[in-house]
Amino acid sequence: MKFRIFPTTFVCAAFLLPTTCILRAQKLPDKPMPSAEITAAAGDSVADPGPLANLSPAMEPAAIQRAMHAVADWQIAHSANKVNQDWTYAPLYLGLLAASETTHDRKYHDFVLQTSERFHWKLWANRPLHADDEAIGQAYEALYAEQSDPARIADTRATFDRLVALKDDPAKELWWWCDALFMAPAGLARMSALTGDHKYIDAMNREWALTQAKLYDPQEHLFFRDATFLQKTEKNGRKLFWGRGNGWVLAGLVDVIRVLPEKDPARVRYIQLYREMAARIAGLQQADGLWRTGLLDPDAYTLPEVSGSAFFTYAFAWGVNEDILDRATYAPIAEHAWAGMLHHIYADGRLGCIQPIGAAPGDFQLSSSYVYGVGGFLVAGSEMNRYAMHPKAPAPSHQGK
Repeated sequence: MKFRIFPTTFVCAAFLLPTTCILRAQKLPDKPMPSAEITAAAGDSVADPGPLANLSPAMEPAAIQRAMHAVADWQIAHSANKVNQDWTYAPLYLGLLAASETTHDRKYHDFVLQTSERFHWKLWANRPLHADDEAIGQAYEALYAEQSDPARIADTRATFDRLVALKDDPAKELWWWCDALFMAPAGLARMSALTGDHKYIDAMNREWALTQAKLYDPQEHLFFRDATFLQKTEKNGRKLFWGRGNGWVLAGLVDVIRVLPEKDPARVRYIQLYREMAARIAGLQQADGLWRTGLLDPDAYTLPEVSGSAFFTYAFAWGVNEDILDRATYAPIAEHAWAGMLHHIYADGRLGCIQPIGAAPGDFQLSSSYVYGVGGFLVAGSEMNRYAMHPKAPAPSHQGK
């Protein structure tokens, strides 16, 4: 059965659940996981990752899906006993659902379904209305769109209802760090699509506007990570903009735009911001096809960074596929980035060169692999596969929707 993970509008349908579960339901932890355990569960680096894989960068579905299979299979095997509800895993769950749809391999979908059942469809809920703790709700919503069991979104909806009723604190935005624009907004937009209640979109618009007003640089067309970075600079004296942080925002914009109704008045504003950022980020791509952790001082960083690059690739490929970005300009950028990421896949499927958990540019090892970067790679692969199926589509008669 084919199922859409990221539809523009959600259509619920009957869905047969598997009779066996690899991951058995268990009691949720009484206390939040310590940060060291969260980091250890999210990824690692190894001294000898082995040889690199021999993967083709050809823009052919078979080649793209081969890379997706390799990375997804390794990650499932590596994370089977480490999965949790933290934000780190939320992009992976979305990536696995997208990989399942693209490759028609149900095991990726079932891994997410069984994990969600193990968590009893609950959010992480370590902190009140913290966007990171709400990120996993997007996977629950995607699975609810397949089978409309209210239990699948009950906790997510209750949390978003509290967010809708929130009285903002002028002293500090709810989404005070740019990563939050990936973690929560698309979940709110999806909740509106699922319930027909526009209040969730209204709340998303309200909170996004506050964050954008504080963190977006209208001259550079990039987001600062948070307010503490407004005056920070790179070694070359230019402003400090974190690569993955802007990857979170650009991918978050895609996930919001694709869910908003075509005639929703806010959609035009999000598309405008998306295009501004896309144009700026495209110009910062390096010769290897990837981006560095510090966007405006690439020479200061030895290695390319795959997680931010994956989210950029996803966003560019989606924009081309939807005729929102110019094909002649952005398709070569997406193709170059995809080819660049393939050079960081090892023979066993490990995807390396992913910056560990952080909040700013930093150093890491070639073998460094973390689940959120894998999730970004898989959603990028899903859009590259869609692009490869129609590589020479005629230009649209209009730009933007």
